[in-house]
Amino acid sequence: MLNRRHIRIKVMQTIYAMHQKGSDSIEKEEKFLISSLENLMELYLIMMSTLLELANKEAEFIEISRKKHLATPEERNPNLKFVNNILLRLLGDSKSLQVALENNKINNWKTNDDAILLLLQDVKQSSIYLNYMKDKLTSFEKDKQFVIDLFSEVIAPNDKLYSYLEDYKLTWVDDIPVVNTQILKQLKQINEKSEFRVSSLFKDEEDREYATLLFRKTVLNESEFAKEYIDKTPNWDVDRIAEMDTILLKMAICELLKFPSIPVKVTINEFLEIAKEYSTPKSSIFINGILDNLVKNYQSTGRLNKSGRGLME
Repeated sequence: MLNRRHIRIKVMQTIYAMHQKGSDSIEKEEKFLISSLENLMELYLIMMSTLLELANKEAEFIEISRKKHLATPEERNPNLKFVNNILLRLLGDSKSLQVALENNKINNWKTNDDAILLLLQDVKQSSIYLNYMKDKLTSFEKDKQFVIDLFSEVIAPNDKLYSYLEDYKLTWVDDIPVVNTQILKQLKQINEKSEFRVSSLFKDEEDREYATLLFRKTVLNESEFAKEYIDKTPNWDVDRIAEMDTILLKMAICELLKFPSIPVKVTINEFLEIAKEYSTPKSSIFINGILDNLVKNYQSTGRLNKSGRGLME
């Protein structure tokens, strides 16, 4: 679920917060970083449970309407297409998802009934839902496409849901797109005959270790990394360089010098993209110029210790 760019962003944010607080406790801030990363799983499970709970709430509403003393013919014989959606039932039957929801104590929609009811209202008013309910034909592929469209066009961009998640955990603001992208990817890959399995947080153990190593190696060598670029900024007042830029530079230098398996091009491209999104308009140009000069210097002096074919490119 977590890609390397998002790991870099989380490390960057942790170092920035560490600077702002004036903290010098690496252990404490590392725990914050790990917690911030692991919280993505909670967000992922909440979003997955949203799909299930929408169908559950609609089923409850239908049952209550059926039992009304003066129920209408439509209420006595409701359209059950949404609550019987094949893909939603497959998700509900997934042992992997059931265990994960239980182990992580995901009960947000039980304790925040109003939030899911408001979302259900928006779902039922959407053209995607209305057109789906009118279609008399049912198949796994149609039900699957409906859930994909509903999630991508109604649920994921829903302002009320976004506000709830933002209020619940502020650190999720940058995580929501990552989680929603992963869920959409999984929904598209679901097969009618295979059980849905909860996504892993990290691709592998190497990515998990990368997060803590990048944080520790950057923080422990900040003063040394700063010396690498200070004399290479003749047209920039060092004291006026944006703090976010100095953090990104130190992290990039850390990768160049301390992570032999990461290609030079990957490091430069990744940090330039992060700078475009999180720093000033001119930051990527500034950082690119510094890193380009540093790489040339490291190559000429033999300081780049990259292993593997093509890693020096």
